[in-house]
Amino acid sequence: MKLAKDCIDIGVQTNQLEPMMAFWQEEVGLPYEELLKVGGGTHQHRHSLNGSVFKLNSVRDPLPETGPTGYTELLIAREGLRTPRALTDPDGNRVTLVPPGYEGITAIGIRLRVSSLQQFRHYYRNILEIDEIDATHFRWGTTVFILEEDPSIEPAAEMRGKGYRYITVQVWKVDEEHGAYLARGGHEGRPPVTLGTTARISFIRDPDGNWIEVSQRASLTGDLTP
Repeated sequence: MKLAKDCIDIGVQTNQLEPMMAFWQEEVGLPYEELLKVGGGTHQHRHSLNGSVFKLNSVRDPLPETGPTGYTELLIAREGLRTPRALTDPDGNRVTLVPPGYEGITAIGIRLRVSSLQQFRHYYRNILEIDEIDATHFRWGTTVFILEEDPSIEPAAEMRGKGYRYITVQVWKVDEEHGAYLARGGHEGRPPVTLGTTARISFIRDPDGNWIEVSQRASLTGDLTP
């Protein structure tokens, strides 16, 4: 995919906004960017994350107990650290502050539990077409994905639920990238739609059903035409 931004974003959903905001801003130290009202009783609180965006989605209605996705941990490079510092947010999400260069991470890393390492290596190399560092590490823009095989895993099929629910990649033309992804054998989550004057987005899914948002954001591309 032709990236409009070289950093991958990550989104969580929560029913307890205040303690989550306090944790991510005060314990993790993420600067607040802006609030987006994304509809459906959801307010997205966007935070800066080493070039990426941490999307803290506060959901009005009780979130269903759908279980976790394959996205199990966020790793954030932090200057001045000598050893990793493991934290857990109020919803139980794992986040680790790491010295720059730890497992190849210079910005952020995302740990992903997968049912088949062989299948995901094929998917990342040939469907997403991102860079392989080694058998368990891939780089998409500046973001490092760390794969851990667990044949027993059954990630949540629904995007709605607590915890890390999806990642977002910013591209120049959603429709082109979405179509090319499907042509390479990828699975669709939702077809492209335009969200007012903010963005045109679609969703795709990896072999375990984890959600990936493909976004053409007007503030980056200046154009939302298909």
